[in-house]
Amino acid sequence: MQLRALFLATSCVSTLAAVAPAQSPARAELREGDVIALVGNALAERMQHDGQLEARLQLRLPELGLSLRNLGFSGDEVAIRQRTSGFGAPDEHLERVQASAVFAFFGYVESFGGTEKLQQFRSDLEHYVDHTIATRRLVLFSPVPYEDLGNPLLPAAAGENARIAPYAAAIADVAHAKGVPFVDLFARMPSLYGASMEPHTIDGIHLNERGHRALTAVIESALLGDRANLAPDTMREQTILALVREKDELWFQRYQVTDGYNVYGERSKLAYVDGVTNFDVLQRELESIDARCANFDRRIWEIGRGAAEGSVARVPVPPLIPVVTNRPGEGPGGAHVFLSGLEAIGRMSPSEGLDVGLFADEARFPELAKPVQMSFDTRGRLWVAAWPSYPHARPDQPAHDKLLVLEDTDGDGRADTCKAFASDLQNPTGFEFWNGGVIVANAPDLLFLRDTDGDGVADQRERVLHGLSSADTHHSANSFVLGPDGALYFQEGIFHRSQVETIHGVVRQKDGCVWRFEPRTWRAERYAPYGFLNPHGHVFDRWGQDFITDGTGNENFFALPITGFLPAPKQHAPTETFFRQSSRPAGGTEILSSAHFPPEFQGDYLIANVIGFQGIFRYGIEDDGSGFGAVERDPIVHSSNANFRPVDLEVGPDGALYFLDWQNPLIGHMQHHLRDPSRDQVHGRVYRVTCRGRALSKPAPIAGRPIAELLALLKSSEDRVRYRVRIELSSRRSDEVVEAARTWVKGLDDSNAEHEHHLLEAHAVAHAVLARLQE
Repeated sequence: MQLRALFLATSCVSTLAAVAPAQSPARAELREGDVIALVGNALAERMQHDGQLEARLQLRLPELGLSLRNLGFSGDEVAIRQRTSGFGAPDEHLERVQASAVFAFFGYVESFGGTEKLQQFRSDLEHYVDHTIATRRLVLFSPVPYEDLGNPLLPAAAGENARIAPYAAAIADVAHAKGVPFVDLFARMPSLYGASMEPHTIDGIHLNERGHRALTAVIESALLGDRANLAPDTMREQTILALVREKDELWFQRYQVTDGYNVYGERSKLAYVDGVTNFDVLQRELESIDARCANFDRRIWEIGRGAAEGSVARVPVPPLIPVVTNRPGEGPGGAHVFLSGLEAIGRMSPSEGLDVGLFADEARFPELAKPVQMSFDTRGRLWVAAWPSYPHARPDQPAHDKLLVLEDTDGDGRADTCKAFASDLQNPTGFEFWNGGVIVANAPDLLFLRDTDGDGVADQRERVLHGLSSADTHHSANSFVLGPDGALYFQEGIFHRSQVETIHGVVRQKDGCVWRFEPRTWRAERYAPYGFLNPHGHVFDRWGQDFITDGTGNENFFALPITGFLPAPKQHAPTETFFRQSSRPAGGTEILSSAHFPPEFQGDYLIANVIGFQGIFRYGIEDDGSGFGAVERDPIVHSSNANFRPVDLEVGPDGALYFLDWQNPLIGHMQHHLRDPSRDQVHGRVYRVTCRGRALSKPAPIAGRPIAELLALLKSSEDRVRYRVRIELSSRRSDEVVEAARTWVKGLDDSNAEHEHHLLEAHAVAHAVLARLQE
């Protein structure tokens, strides 16, 4: 690690020294009452989730009464930015926050244009500087250098920094020519990278907490000089840092508000009861957040000055606007009437020979409110993403969406415990297990959560992807599935304008898409750029063929014809679905593979449908030429209960089929006001379908088992057993997995009828860790 850091520091400094002009003589000036806007790419955006820079500025300059507002956005360039309709131009946001100074972080995203685009970048930056300094003070920052993490799966640091260096030099040159203060992060950060044997980035470029400490030290020194003469005040700094982070999280929900298409986009103008629009109500919510952020500033100033709380006058917080429902229920005061979880079973009609049981509901576990996705882990526990803030959190309520873990400890088919793995999420519309942790949607980001101390609660949290649009939370990242290749697949829908920044460049996408993300290489790509409306549902069969459901129309596609690289914004041409659906829309899909079910059920395609037909469709998949067809069969279950909304389903370790009931009288973001009080935020159930008279499957031991035992389980006839084995193997050492797979393959019987499938599983395991099975 020390050699790696020394090489990085030497290569960065020497590369920049060869091309950079003399440093800008201009000095940054901070004035009393300044509002500093941070703009630029993910380097700027991620700073608000850390808060150290603002905390230091507030501690060093308490008398100035500074306010910082982060306007950074993943993937932003000086001249290119992609937003949901109605979001507003950069100047509008600067004016709204009354910015008097701007800290601009550009150059990294543009560097992927190489030498061919360097002159254009310089020209764009010159125009940007002229435009900005006409009304505001400006400080330009170079990109940070790429850190060599010693990971052969990631790009080499020397090549990355050779690409970034000319852009850093161009920023320095423009700053010097325009007399604008410039902070050279590219030249100064390497020495701090090399001062520690621990990484400063998550992927080579996006900073972790240690990296943000280093960044803060460089910026503080550049703007305010040596702090050696500043007496330490750890308690005060930690208090300020905690408040800054709380304020910035609130601000993040304001600037990158979810459901933007309804907040300020085209649907914001829809009028409901008494002519009240989404815009009326939701803009007031944003005004409320503005006031609350301003009051955080005032408390931070008081602490920085050592003044009493309340000594600085507070800003009035405007009241929220109440909304009247356009669909009252039959209960008192228009309340909707709900059956209990057990009573609701009486309204269900399962297929002949099947029984439905209640696994868990809100009566026993109140936190099981608005469940949207589920999955079993390798220990046999059921995880559920609960979304009680649906359709997104109000500003007067703390983030309280959850990732829950339910466990049946006595094997009676009912959950006995329910524990929150994470309790402060925002719109957790999907998740999947990987590498000993879980990747979960937290619009507009993907988080990686891990429990490192064994208490069953996430204590490690990292934003691994940002820039995923959340223009309509119904359409946000969903239907997470780990492919046989080890990549994570998920979907988003129409109205979205995603701008995902990675170490391989920026990927921009408009409207519906299936995404593919390789967590080992940090590569994100448009896997299925297609004219989807609202894709929900993505499954792989036992041979690795995948099927995608566009939920709005319950249109189901064999994925191959609509996948493959196309440069944005191109998308694949329209194609036919592989069968005609009977009703719409769909919330999730599953392929039924379970020894507990009779042979005629094996391999059937299941679809959870939430309007019209409220139940679980069942189709038999058939080969049809170069693609597939399907024949509709008796549904697994349907219900006459109007609130019944099955949204996800999965075969459990015992072979039973489990499904979520979202339980809501209202569905749809267009038909009802976003804050319609009839949108339920309390109910949620998990049901379990079993076959009468057939033995349940014996759960396969997976968690913690030796690699050789796990590989043996790849011979299982049950898809979900093999699926969970691959999840478990993702947390093991790659070299050990590949070596064991080679040994396992050598011992296979090539006369076995399943030999080819066993080989496929072995190759999939090797590919998932990005290694080759054969030398």
